[in-house]
Amino acid sequence: MNQEKIVIIGGGVSAMTAALYLTEQPDWQQHRTITVYQQGWRLGGKGASGRNAASGQRIEEHGLHVWFGAYVNSFKTIETVYTKLQRPADSPLSTWQQALKPHSFIALEEYIDDQWQTWPIDFPLLAGNPADGSLDITPWDFIKMTLAWLKKWIFDLQSAAKKANKNIQLSTKKTRDQSLLRHLHQQITDLVDDTEDAWRDFADDIKQYSSEVASTPSLLINTLNKFAHADNTLNPQAYEKKDGLVIWYIVRKLKRWLNSEMIELLDNNAQLRRLYICADLAIAMLVGLVKDKVYREGFEVINKFDFRQWLIRNGANEQYSANSAPIRGFYDLVFAYPAGDLSKPNVEAGVASLAMLRIALCYRGGVMWKMQAGMGDVIFAPLYELLKKRGVKFEYFHQLQNLTPSLSEQGESFVETVELQQQVSLLADAEYQPLVNVKKLPCWPSEPLYAQINSEQAALLKQHDINLESFWSDWPSQYENHFGQPLPIKKLNYKEDFDRIVLGVSVASLEHVCPSLLAWDTKFAAQAKQVKTVATQAAQLWLNKTDEQLGWQYIPKSKEGPILSGFSEPFDTWAAMMNLVDKEQWPTDCPPENIAYFCSVFPCEYYPPKSEYQFPLQAKSQVKVNLEAILEKNMQSLWPLAYQNNEFDWSVLYEISSSGDERLNAQYWRVNVDPSERYVLSVAGSSKYRLATDETKFTNLFITGDWIKTGVNAGCVEAAVMAGMQTARAMVGYPQHISGENAFAVIKN
Repeated sequence: MNQEKIVIIGGGVSAMTAALYLTEQPDWQQHRTITVYQQGWRLGGKGASGRNAASGQRIEEHGLHVWFGAYVNSFKTIETVYTKLQRPADSPLSTWQQALKPHSFIALEEYIDDQWQTWPIDFPLLAGNPADGSLDITPWDFIKMTLAWLKKWIFDLQSAAKKANKNIQLSTKKTRDQSLLRHLHQQITDLVDDTEDAWRDFADDIKQYSSEVASTPSLLINTLNKFAHADNTLNPQAYEKKDGLVIWYIVRKLKRWLNSEMIELLDNNAQLRRLYICADLAIAMLVGLVKDKVYREGFEVINKFDFRQWLIRNGANEQYSANSAPIRGFYDLVFAYPAGDLSKPNVEAGVASLAMLRIALCYRGGVMWKMQAGMGDVIFAPLYELLKKRGVKFEYFHQLQNLTPSLSEQGESFVETVELQQQVSLLADAEYQPLVNVKKLPCWPSEPLYAQINSEQAALLKQHDINLESFWSDWPSQYENHFGQPLPIKKLNYKEDFDRIVLGVSVASLEHVCPSLLAWDTKFAAQAKQVKTVATQAAQLWLNKTDEQLGWQYIPKSKEGPILSGFSEPFDTWAAMMNLVDKEQWPTDCPPENIAYFCSVFPCEYYPPKSEYQFPLQAKSQVKVNLEAILEKNMQSLWPLAYQNNEFDWSVLYEISSSGDERLNAQYWRVNVDPSERYVLSVAGSSKYRLATDETKFTNLFITGDWIKTGVNAGCVEAAVMAGMQTARAMVGYPQHISGENAFAVIKN
């Protein structure tokens, strides 16, 4: 039997997910061979992490990575990896439950009266395994779930209004509006307990055609929830238009009540203000989901709008809600600032509303899950070990240079050649062994394992401090200057070396590695142009004090440190990562007490040619300036005890051999400007340009990554996993089911 030859280029989440599912058949090796080509020394893509052997085997990440409890496909995949890898029970992180732990405590920052106020949110822990959840939830289901939350908030707000002697009596006088209430009454009569006085009076007014129908906010929202659960509500064959008007009328009436009775109470009452924001945003979302017929047309229909503008269009209060901490926090979460311009936030309304609803309403376990080591250690090391065990071949230090197209005798386009630059030579052509053990846990190092590389090349790499993962690396010129010849090129030919290709590079790399394919395929070129990316910055601090000792005041019952967002720039997100200290290898007599992660977008409009070797260093130096700025000024509102006489106490930073602000030099910061590292955006109107994994013109090319068309269409692990699953299914028919992949499609009744 002829084995099909599959080449996978790239080692990020999507590419490795595809490799996993391509090897799920027990006899897969009888049907195909798989070779992964990876630049540099490690897998991971934007999720790569490394252990720094010179600094306590500390974890060094691209940025902050958390998983949400609604990442159904991601948890199914990582559960598969750990279950089938079967690490010994006494080894560290032997199960996925040890590798990822639920996290419930988040914090959002509000800037009120010229000072930062913390909005702590401790989400409930829910039963269940995220892998057993479902994202196959319709927009109509989301409407019902949102109405349930709105009911809680309206009840709380009505109670507060009553205490403040505010009016809670509502009336409906217009004939048109009364006809809507009459329709509602007819739909839900059998669902309501007619012994309730409030309902009986409300129903009597409707049935008797009273001049006005009396109600209260709590009665209306309670009734609307019952209406939403009636069998025929929003059924296109029944009363779809009238049903939509009922929902629209009631939530807008609740909105008018909030504005007339509650607004003046908000400025001096944080709890009420936050309740109002939640209710107001829910109402705006409900209005939009109904008015724009998302329940029928799918979330794609509103992707032409920016999320914040869509909320405002549907009535969100601009002063309190549209720019509130939850909205700013979401934009921060998805780095939704093209070119890093904070004055121009932009994310698709369909993508954003779907993501927010899934995160809040579909999670199991914790709303978030924290990895208990680096992402490379927790995700990519076990993936590599399992795939290696299964017989997948890995070729490290191979950087993609070019893909070239051709035309078959049948007139079909295909990829004919793959050109890879061989970055280094290994000793005696040995196979590279990429992992190191840290406290018995397999990990990726933060630099190549030079002892496995040709000694003369290794010395040259170290002499010039070469980064083999950088687009702007001067390694090719340094190599040629030293050895008198260019780095070797490995050329793979169709049929001889490969039959099909999985292209797992990020979207910003396409113009550099396959320009001739883009010139050949206009839709592929449009995707490369319209699906934008943004540079990001990240920093990690090792600290001598706990969060409480730094002055952080919000400690939940779980004692969890916060994951905080919506904060001031240049770093809008802080995560307390004390849980990682014991996974590193510090001196036992004086380890750090704590770790803090920071991240944000990095303003950058122009990316120079790859010959501008100093560009990454210049950008990285700005990150250090930004890190100094946040410590010298901004963090005082969160860490007041880290300051003396309004100046940051540098002794808070962990570093054995230096003092003062020199301690900052021992911390870790980075800028992600490389095409393969930049974060994939979902700017308004861009989803329509995304292609599915097999939708290019090239019959033997399968694109994969969080930048292709999925049921998420945003830069995150779940989108990347979904893409990898879709790639494997397009190639071999497995896996058959991918949860939530049709979220943007028109709803079929």
